[in-house]
Amino acid sequence: MHLNQGLLSQYWTWLSGLFTGKLGASLANGQPVWGLAEPRLINSAVLVLVTGVIGTVVGVALGAIAALRKDSWFDHVTSVVALAVTSLPEFIVAIGLIILFSTVVLHLLPAVSLLPPGVYAWSQPELLILPVATLVIVIVPYIFRMMRAAMIEALESDYVEMARLKGVPEWRIVLGHALPNSIAPTIQVIGLNFLYLAGGVVVVEYVFNYPGIGQGLVFAVSNRDIPVIQFIVVVLAAFYVCVNIGSDVIALLATPRRRIPR
Repeated sequence: MHLNQGLLSQYWTWLSGLFTGKLGASLANGQPVWGLAEPRLINSAVLVLVTGVIGTVVGVALGAIAALRKDSWFDHVTSVVALAVTSLPEFIVAIGLIILFSTVVLHLLPAVSLLPPGVYAWSQPELLILPVATLVIVIVPYIFRMMRAAMIEALESDYVEMARLKGVPEWRIVLGHALPNSIAPTIQVIGLNFLYLAGGVVVVEYVFNYPGIGQGLVFAVSNRDIPVIQFIVVVLAAFYVCVNIGSDVIALLATPRRRIPR
């Protein structure tokens, strides 16, 4: 690891190797870092992408329905459930789903998500159900609450009131006025949830023994495998930066009031 050199020289050696693909070898087994991390990165990307898409659709849909039925029984029930689920950590939700669907109550799904070496997650989609369900349950309440609040604010705005006075149909008001102005602040929360998934997969992958980047990070820390830890941390940091920038740009593009007319 070039520990016999100065600090700047050590850092330059590691940084230049990062950009040239020379990531070093694992201290635990001597295998190349990229060879160990590549399949885990792909498996975690599948888990995060599937969870993000399902959680976004469910959260936005439930939030919009709750806003349209403000103060109804559906609004009250979903709001209370979302607030209760927000207080639950990932491993509690994961263990509860394992007890419900895999061990004590029902035996429908595998309790662990073991994948043979060289096999990716999409080859055995049933192994993704419980990890995805756990993360979806955790992130949906945040998206739901933001979408509901933004939608209620949009429906009570002056331009929606003016559209109603003009006799515009309610479905057109919702789809053409309220929803576009509600989705922009919700995009920020969706981006934050994708960032949360980068850390949340660590716990969930460890609970389900899912061979992803989170489980790899736990094993690397346990084995004091410095090169693997460095690479995984850099990947997570780059993911944070890219998602932050992407969510800000998409939120700006999705805001009707901030679009510059041609």
